[in-house]
Amino acid sequence: MTGRTHQVREVHHDVVVIGGGTAGIAIAQGLRQREAQFDTAIIEPADDHYYQPGWTLVGGGVFEAEKTRKTMEAVLPSGVTRYAQAAAAIDPDRGMVQLGDGRMLYYRALVVAPGLELDWEAIDGLAGALGNHGVTSNYRFDLAPYTWSLVQELHQGRALFTQPAMPIKCAGAPQKAMYLACDHWRRQGKLHNISVQFHNVGGALFGGPAYIPALMEYVERYGIHLAFYQQLVAVDGERRQAHFVIHDADGRQREHVESFDMLHVVPPQRAPALVRDSRLANDAGWLDLHPNSLQHQNHPAIFGAGDVSATPNAKTAAAVRVQAPIVADNVVAYLQGRPLSPRYQGYGACPLTVANGRVVLAEFGYGGELMPTLPGWLNDGQRATALAWQLKAHLMPAMYWQMMLKGREWMVS
Repeated sequence: MTGRTHQVREVHHDVVVIGGGTAGIAIAQGLRQREAQFDTAIIEPADDHYYQPGWTLVGGGVFEAEKTRKTMEAVLPSGVTRYAQAAAAIDPDRGMVQLGDGRMLYYRALVVAPGLELDWEAIDGLAGALGNHGVTSNYRFDLAPYTWSLVQELHQGRALFTQPAMPIKCAGAPQKAMYLACDHWRRQGKLHNISVQFHNVGGALFGGPAYIPALMEYVERYGIHLAFYQQLVAVDGERRQAHFVIHDADGRQREHVESFDMLHVVPPQRAPALVRDSRLANDAGWLDLHPNSLQHQNHPAIFGAGDVSATPNAKTAAAVRVQAPIVADNVVAYLQGRPLSPRYQGYGACPLTVANGRVVLAEFGYGGELMPTLPGWLNDGQRATALAWQLKAHLMPAMYWQMMLKGREWMVS
C-alpha cells in the first residue's frame, strides 16, 4: 500500500482517482505537484503497471516483455493513498465511490480513468484459442512474446491480421504487428511464401487520410491483401479457421471462412461496466466528457481522461500526455472556484511501425487536423523515417517511465 490505509467504512478525500494506468498516475502526480496539500487517493487493484505501447515491439522481436512491466508500487505517486481493489460503483449525487469491499470513498472531485476493456468473449472461440494453434494478440502482455515466436517459426502459409470496429486503443496497433512481421519475413527471404491478409471491419486503412499513402507504400512492398468491411466473429483454433462476416456495399451480409497458419487478433473494446452501466456514460457507453475541458457533461465534480473517454480523439498514451496536465489544472481550478481551461484540442499520436527501423509518426487532433510537434524538416509525419523509429523504440519508453509517470510535463500548451 502507498500512503495511508483505512479500515473504516466511510473515508473522505479531496480528490479520488479511479485507475492506476497511464492517465490516473499522470494526473495524480500532476495534482500532487500543483496542490500538495490536497488529500488525494487512487483506486487500483493491479499489482503491475505496463508500458503497453511497447507490446507491439515485443511482438516484433525488438523488446523483451519484462522491459514493459514495473510493479504498481514503483510508479505510484508518493503521498497518495492507494486502495488496492476495484471500484464497484460511482454515486455522483452523493459524491462517493464504493469499493468492492463495501467501503465508501467520498470526494470533492473525482477523476475517472479506468481505461477500457478488451472484449475477448465477443468473438466466439477466441478466448480458448489464444496462445495456441497460431492464434495470438499483442494486446496482451503474456501473448506478445508468442506473436514473435510465431513470426520466427512461420516459413510459408497464411498469416491473417484483424482489426475490429472503432474505437480501440492505439488504432494503428493491428497493422503495426503486421508490418513488423512482414519486415522480418522479407529480411529472412520468406515473405514470397507467405500470404498476408489484413481484415478490417472499417473501410479505410487508417483514420487519418493524410497518412494512408505512406502506409500503402509498405502494404504494396509487402504484398499485403487488404480486406475491408470484414468482421471476425469466430475462431476455430484446432481447425485453424477464422470466420468473418462480410458487410457488402448494398447492406447485405455474408459469411466467409479463411484458413490460417498464424492469426493475430485485436478484440472489440468497450468501457468497463463501472462506466458503461452508469449514469456517467453517453449512449455508446463511454465516459461523457466535455471535449475541451475533460469535465463531465452533467456532473461538474467529475473529470476523466484516457481510453474510457467518449471524446473523439485517438486512444493513445500520447493523448494522455496532453490530457493529464489539463485535467490536473481543471481539477484544481474547480476545487478553488476558478474558471476551467477548455484547451484540449484532441491531440493524439500513433507511431506506425512500418518496418524495423522505420516509423510513420501520425499526429492529429479533432476532425483529423494534423498537429505535428516536430519541425517538418525533422519529421513531416507523412513518410516513414528513421528518426521517428528512434523516438518510438528508444526515447518514448524512457520518457514514459521517467517523465510522464513522474509528472514531468512537456510539450503541453
